[in-house]
Amino acid sequence: MHLRHSATSPYARKVRVLAQEAGLSDRIELHDDNPMGPGSDLSSINPLGKVPALILDDGMVLCDLPVICQYLDSLHDGEKFTPESGSARFADLNLEALADGLLDAALARMVEMRMRPENLRWEGHHKRMRAKISRTLDHFESMITDGSLPSVPVDQRPTLGIIAVGCALGYLDLRFAVDNWREGRPGLTSWYETFSARPSMQDTRPPES
Repeated sequence: MHLRHSATSPYARKVRVLAQEAGLSDRIELHDDNPMGPGSDLSSINPLGKVPALILDDGMVLCDLPVICQYLDSLHDGEKFTPESGSARFADLNLEALADGLLDAALARMVEMRMRPENLRWEGHHKRMRAKISRTLDHFESMITDGSLPSVPVDQRPTLGIIAVGCALGYLDLRFAVDNWREGRPGLTSWYETFSARPSMQDTRPPES
């Protein structure tokens, strides 16, 4: 399989972390891509023109992050990264949705601040995205307190929702370190310190840019 990705994309990182945790990394060839670069042919492969995109051995292209993750979760023989049934399944799907939503808000904020011409920036939109991020982080902190976001030792398998939270926090460190999301969130800070030490997270750390 071939994964079109960007080394700084938190969405692509989520796929790479899952692949490593599932023991599938050696089946995936990485192709670094800048979707906004003038020489990129990504839109001819994925009409949405975004990463990640996974090209299967038979030529089929999976274009959507949840679809790619579910596909990879179907390829291994171990316990599934998304629980298969019951309340645990929907709790983890909800956790994943919250983490992905945080990423969406962070990316929108980054585009507004770093890519849009200054005279066209909408401060109200920026404030809304920042508030979404803050509320979601506070929610994760409360989940640490009530035990619904457990710490996962390195020798235990994380769920996909937990992977999504870890990648989202890593992206905040990459793009918004000045905000110091850790302030006032000691539980989440400790949780991330443990999770980010996993080999899959260390091996997929994005370059500073």
